[in-house]
Amino acid sequence: MDLSEIIQLKIRSDGPVSFHDFMEMALYYPSFGYYNSGKSKIGKEGDFYTSPIVSSLFGELIGKQIEEMWMALDKKPSTIVEYGAGTGSLCNDILCNLKNNPTLYEQLSYCIVEKGEALRKNQQSHLPEKVSWYNSISEIGPVNGCVLSNELLDNFAVHRVKMEKELMEIYVDYNNGFCEVLRPASRELKNYLNEQHIELPYGYVTEINLEAIEWIKEISESLEKGFVLTIDYGYAAEELYNPKRNTGTIVCYKNHQVNTSFYTDIGSQDITAHVNFSALSHWGKKAGLECSGFTTQANFLRSLGLMNYLRNFELRDPENNRAAIWQIQKLLMDMGTKFKVLIQQKNVKSLMLTGIQFGMPL
Repeated sequence: MDLSEIIQLKIRSDGPVSFHDFMEMALYYPSFGYYNSGKSKIGKEGDFYTSPIVSSLFGELIGKQIEEMWMALDKKPSTIVEYGAGTGSLCNDILCNLKNNPTLYEQLSYCIVEKGEALRKNQQSHLPEKVSWYNSISEIGPVNGCVLSNELLDNFAVHRVKMEKELMEIYVDYNNGFCEVLRPASRELKNYLNEQHIELPYGYVTEINLEAIEWIKEISESLEKGFVLTIDYGYAAEELYNPKRNTGTIVCYKNHQVNTSFYTDIGSQDITAHVNFSALSHWGKKAGLECSGFTTQANFLRSLGLMNYLRNFELRDPENNRAAIWQIQKLLMDMGTKFKVLIQQKNVKSLMLTGIQFGMPL
């Protein structure tokens, strides 16, 4: 029995499932879900690239930003909490950079929150002893430092909604194939839009990520003092809900190809939705997190010195450094505008962090 058949049985037994529950099963169902199947996901042999895989400079520059955060926290012992560490490349590159500051490195704890058993085992096989693993941030205790994620929230299961005479939620049924049916949206989904003053035109389809709200609340409860650094692809609300984006942002990735066939290759392809960074900032503020700044990945990396690396490679030996130059250009031009960086802070005196000096409105 494959995952498609498992979902069909659930629908026959319980009736149509919300798209949220369908996406949750497609990505995380034990042994069959995309992220629990143990198959390679990232890199040339997988389905997509992430910035840490493209270049180790990505993690090095994040390490530089974390060092500045540590200084803002009076150089006291700090904890880095990384959610969903994937291959572990980002963790490894950050720690390699922070070793250049022995005082910081010796005081540092690096914690990974990773629910995927296959991913955790792979990380444990090659990451240094300084790293420890947890199922949730609440297990770590009060955190002083930085909570970090890269391409995490886009893989949270989302609700899909459609505006008709009233807001409707999209459910998944099965009738000689998967099909969609509409049901009245819950008060929680309506409140999500109302609280952000978002009015959808008739026929408009989009996504609502309620899990991201619970995630930012959970972080604020555990973060005693420090920063939240979130990197993902998405938009501020005004751009996300642009009238032209009326079919939503959900896409699937398989073999480095993009498609919108959600109901095929279930468990064998990634399903993602763009992040609403305005919502993350809004509910973060309600939970006690102030918005430090919001910018593109390109501006974030430029501000932290990525162009210096590019110039050095071009001046020293451009022919032999072609791969490194290509990697930097991909971080800046391809991923640089698509990916955004949001930094939030709690119980920290007001300051301008280097990475977000060229900010954008939320």
